[in-house]
Amino acid sequence: MARMQTHTLPFRQKGVISLRSLLLLYTGSLVLLLLLASLAFSFDRFRDYVSDQLAGHARDGATAVGLSLSNAIDGRDPVASASLIDSVFDSGRYLSVVYLNHQGQRVAGRETVVTAGGVPTWFVSLADLSLPVGRAEVVRGWSRLGSVEVISHPGRAYQDLWQVAVGMIVGTLFIGGLGLGMLFWIVRRTLQPLKAMEKQAEALGRRDFRKRIDVQSTRDLNQVTRAMNQMADDLGALFEGQAKLIQHLRRVSNEDPVTGLASRSAFDQRLKVEVESEERAAPGVLFLIQLEGFSVYNQTYGRSEADRLLLRIAGAMTVFVRAHTDAFAGRRTGAEFALFLPGVTQADGIVWCQQLVDELDGIYSDLAAPVEVMVHGGVAQALGDRNARELMAAADEALRQAQASSNTGCHAADPGRDGHHNRETWRAIIAEAIRDDRVSLWLQPMVLNGGGELVYQQVFSRITTDEGELKASVFVPMAERFGLIEDIDRRVSREAIELLRRRPGGHLALTLSASSVASEAFRSDLLQRLEAAADVRERLWIGISEQTVHHHRTAVGLLVRALNRLRVAVLVDRFGVGGVPFSYLRNLRFQGLRIDNSFIHSIDTHQENRFYLESVVAIAHSRGVKVFATGVETAAEHDVLRKLGVDGAMGYHLGRPFKADNENGQGDQ
Repeated sequence: MARMQTHTLPFRQKGVISLRSLLLLYTGSLVLLLLLASLAFSFDRFRDYVSDQLAGHARDGATAVGLSLSNAIDGRDPVASASLIDSVFDSGRYLSVVYLNHQGQRVAGRETVVTAGGVPTWFVSLADLSLPVGRAEVVRGWSRLGSVEVISHPGRAYQDLWQVAVGMIVGTLFIGGLGLGMLFWIVRRTLQPLKAMEKQAEALGRRDFRKRIDVQSTRDLNQVTRAMNQMADDLGALFEGQAKLIQHLRRVSNEDPVTGLASRSAFDQRLKVEVESEERAAPGVLFLIQLEGFSVYNQTYGRSEADRLLLRIAGAMTVFVRAHTDAFAGRRTGAEFALFLPGVTQADGIVWCQQLVDELDGIYSDLAAPVEVMVHGGVAQALGDRNARELMAAADEALRQAQASSNTGCHAADPGRDGHHNRETWRAIIAEAIRDDRVSLWLQPMVLNGGGELVYQQVFSRITTDEGELKASVFVPMAERFGLIEDIDRRVSREAIELLRRRPGGHLALTLSASSVASEAFRSDLLQRLEAAADVRERLWIGISEQTVHHHRTAVGLLVRALNRLRVAVLVDRFGVGGVPFSYLRNLRFQGLRIDNSFIHSIDTHQENRFYLESVVAIAHSRGVKVFATGVETAAEHDVLRKLGVDGAMGYHLGRPFKADNENGQGDQ
């Protein structure tokens, strides 16, 4: 199997230190280093001071004992000398007091070991105070009797030094903590605009240009935030301009300038795809509707009133089209209109045509009074043995027969030639297929442009009947009309997730119907199912048609944002036939556009569609949105798409649909 290409979604960087952390680390380390250096210096200075005090104390003690032995006590008497030294030593302030004669022999003395109550031994070893010896001469008259050597006891000094060290450490920690806290607050407050700029940059990456930075900080950062806000405004204006450009191109190429319906060429192109394309071909009915006496109305009331009438007629037809899944309408010439309803039998088509003609006749008669006017319609069934030209000819013949009548009404071509099933039969077939679990998954590859590798496989549903497999293009419009499409979408989404689990590394795409997207219950079920499928959901694409985006904006917005949070890629399906501005791309984060196959059919000879698609690709790519094409049935079409730079293409030329449980991936015939 060809290697799959993953779709990219926004991600967060990990393992990279932030600017705030870097500033705090550097400045905090510098503050702590200064405090520690100050602590070490102060401790060392106080230690030297204590050592000097001990040396002075030892000298004073030695001088006092020496004078006492020289004057108050006869230093030649060992007993008296020992008594004096004992009395001095017992004060506890000396480590050693020794009396030596002039020959260096010990006459009397006392000594003890170093003790420091309450001071840790490690601190004593660390401080290691020097113990200088104080000396003094003992004389009698002009005779030198000896000398006294005194060493002060450092215990009190160690205690004082320990208390001072503890105090300095506590003070340093307090001052350091307070300083770091103030530093954190200052840095955080100063760098607040950077956090806002990060969120704004992420919003720009999602093509959301509404995010603004309102946080004020230093002069330099304020200048940067103003520049960022200006850039967001400029990008938003650029997006709006490009969106309007594409919309204008679409209107020029595909819309009638008066009514806003599809132009004659655009309608014929789409009808040809629906009727003749091997991939899309499905039963349906074509209406041709004409306003009789329109030239008289135009001459009587003027061109502006005639345009207003056409606009009113187009509005009523648009409402009718929205009520029928995948239906589309166009203006052919003057006051002649065409509608195509896929998946509709001729019997239903005649009823709906009559209802529409009666409604249009009411509008026409009200505006034309007192002039008597009529509306006629012709209905033709699209079947396998009719191409688009023949279908149009049949509908035109039916229209001429309807015009032969003196009253408003519709006429059907080949009245006895209806579809294979009637309305109720279709309802029963679809309901039984759902109930008996006869809905199967079929896959068709979306091929990477130029490389032949798979981007994903598109999921289609088919139902098994006594007559064989029915394509989605045949039964889905009817299922949506009967209110059964949600059950089919639930089944397809569930089986698609299970299929992803069975095929590690594979990527699938499925398109939701308008009814399913609009249903809160369906959206909730789908999101719960995706939340439970954390192991595979990032390999799934969810398609939503452009018409669904337009008609159910609130529901689509809720669903798209929820799918973005789950990191499920979303694409706009059937892009280009919605006939609406696609400013929604600015507010909703889609990862791809799938161009409708009516723009792809014969694109190698259709310059207008080629230019339109080229513009769409350029603008979509500038926003990080991928562009896919469907309905590629010839090598010439694929060659044009590759040159235009689409990200992927799908169609019978590149790969036919195959059943999901067919591991060999052989397409249907």
